Amino acid sequence: VCIFFFFRVLECQGLPIVNGQCDPYATVTLAGPSRQVLHTKVKKKTNNPHFDEVFYFEVTRPSSYNKKSHFDIEDADEIDKMEIRVDLWNASNLKFGDEFLGELRLPLKFLRQSSSYEAWYFLQPRDNGNKSLKPDDLGSLRLNVVYTEDHVFSSDYYSPLRDLLLKSADVEPVSASAAHILGEVCREKQEAAIPLVRLFLHYGRIVPFISAIANAEVKRTQDPNTIFRGNSLTSKCIDETMKLAGMHYLQVTLKPIIDEICQVHKPCEIDPVKLKDGENLENNRENLRQYVDRIFTVITKSGVSCPTVMCDIFFSLRESAAKRFQGDLDVRYTAVSSFIFLRFFAPAILSPNLFQLTPHHPDPQTSRTLTLISKTIQTLGSLSKSKSANFKESYMATFYDYFNEQKYADAVKNFLDLISSSGRRDHKSIEQPILLKEGFMIKRAQGRKRFGMKNFKKRWFRLTNHEFTYQKSKGDHPLCSIPIENILAVERLEEESFKMKNMFQVIQPERRVLYIQANNCVEAKDWIDILTKVSQCNKKRLTVYHPSAYLNGHWLCCKATADNTPGCTPCTGGLPANIQLDIDGDRETERIYSLFNLYMPKLEKMQEACGSKSVYDGPEEEEYSTFIIDDPKETYKTLKLIIEGVGTLEQEHAQYKRDKFKKTKYGSQEHPIGDKSFQTYIRQQSEISAHSI
Repeated sequence: VCIFFFFRVLECQGLPIVNGQCDPYATVTLAGPSRQVLHTKVKKKTNNPHFDEVFYFEVTRPSSYNKKSHFDIEDADEIDKMEIRVDLWNASNLKFGDEFLGELRLPLKFLRQSSSYEAWYFLQPRDNGNKSLKPDDLGSLRLNVVYTEDHVFSSDYYSPLRDLLLKSADVEPVSASAAHILGEVCREKQEAAIPLVRLFLHYGRIVPFISAIANAEVKRTQDPNTIFRGNSLTSKCIDETMKLAGMHYLQVTLKPIIDEICQVHKPCEIDPVKLKDGENLENNRENLRQYVDRIFTVITKSGVSCPTVMCDIFFSLRESAAKRFQGDLDVRYTAVSSFIFLRFFAPAILSPNLFQLTPHHPDPQTSRTLTLISKTIQTLGSLSKSKSANFKESYMATFYDYFNEQKYADAVKNFLDLISSSGRRDHKSIEQPILLKEGFMIKRAQGRKRFGMKNFKKRWFRLTNHEFTYQKSKGDHPLCSIPIENILAVERLEEESFKMKNMFQVIQPERRVLYIQANNCVEAKDWIDILTKVSQCNKKRLTVYHPSAYLNGHWLCCKATADNTPGCTPCTGGLPANIQLDIDGDRETERIYSLFNLYMPKLEKMQEACGSKSVYDGPEEEEYSTFIIDDPKETYKTLKLIIEGVGTLEQEHAQYKRDKFKKTKYGSQEHPIGDKSFQTYIRQQSEISAHSI
């Protein structure tokens, strides 16, 4: 059994003002066998905040799904014992802690009586022995709660609907696919994006699906300056993918510096109007500049750690944008930066608690510092031509002059080149190979004979997303070219091999190995990381290697005499290419079925729109204008299959409920006498039967 809570915190009115200020935020807790706490954003300087934020909670039976971050329940009676609690807080100085404003508690037993519930509540005082307050003094809060209970069947029940969804990337046009149709009929795109992304990630189809819907959206875009700016299905799916696959990436990249900012509390206010007594504007600017510089550096140096799935998506965005707007040389960068900077790094810096970078919302001073950093990083990543004009505030434009140097734009482009490059060759690509790194190093001639020092030669090495080459000097014709798909491993070489430091090896098919010495240990690590990054998707990558060279008739590491002996040491793997996600594909398909079933009237309306568009080629009727229908006939075929699949599953669910009602004996071990949840179920079924009669 899977139970989903779609919980929307709407607004508050008349909250108390504490010490002359009210910066409220809410925490939403599902209290049960364990606790999960989520937060809204802080609303500044208002005691009538409008939040309108949506939270999702899931409760599962262990037999259906098992994940530590979700709630496990043994029977329905445990659900009735759980409750949702909403606490209102005033964000204040961390030294004294945030002030509690009031709370409300909603038992799930009450919510199960209705699938959707919306009401105003008086906030109540916390029952902790403190002096009681009158409920009227705490203000009120309006909520919208949607309760959903799903029963997940075995995998074969979902095969028709699941197969229809998974082939969405191959449907022409993609707007006629089942996944795209789900995005069209759902009230909010995010509602469709969450289960779709999880399903496609589970079956390894997320990159072709996002590539298809992104390419379709780019074709509909007229102005390159507005590319991927709306809250489309493409944007929401990429956002959700980055949240799932990129969380570890955020942790290793930003968490150390964010922790330091939260702990040190350096003054960074640069608005002259907001300066506190004793603060110096120039000192504050320097503090902020150092923080921005450090965060900018760790981001632009983190390309080798970017998860593979994100890089492949960025590569497809870059390709689509470059083909659509061939006269705009910057669009291939802005298409990627609009996600990685605007929707990933900047929000994580602004609200680190929402990305698990900090346990709590930062205090006001730290929050202000993070806001200023986030604004600057977002603008640096945008690569816009007139950056100072991006700021409404004159003090921000003045501060940004520190970063008006070409080296910052170059660093952003190099970073975007790396995370949007792919070792997979696309013969339809109009893009030139992307230069990732180049420089002089010393290489040893490839072969198996015994060589002396005379065979180590200085060469100019050049790495693109297509090949790794070397030549005598920069600009010369390559003496050797290794396609990226032929790089099977990149590993360090032990110093004992040639009595030389900072060496590494590039292993190729047929046991060919290129031994290279970098100028220093930093350069060696950089080359190993970036070579591993571009080759980590190669299907024939090795799992073992020899950490030493083959000399004098044997491997120095394991003493094996045959030069084709398999490696004796596991490959390091190098980088966290993909984060393994614990996803139940059947559960996500069930969620998608529930959404289709919920929005069945819209599916039927879309069918009507397809019929209207097929026979009438005039101006579109207003009631149909919200749907994207590029091919009415193909879309109609898909809609018919969706409605048939949903109808079949609906019958299975109805039969399951009837069987449960008939076969379960009251007084059995599963439902002993006194089981209130079963009594409620019997009463509900009796009412349904009487109504149908």
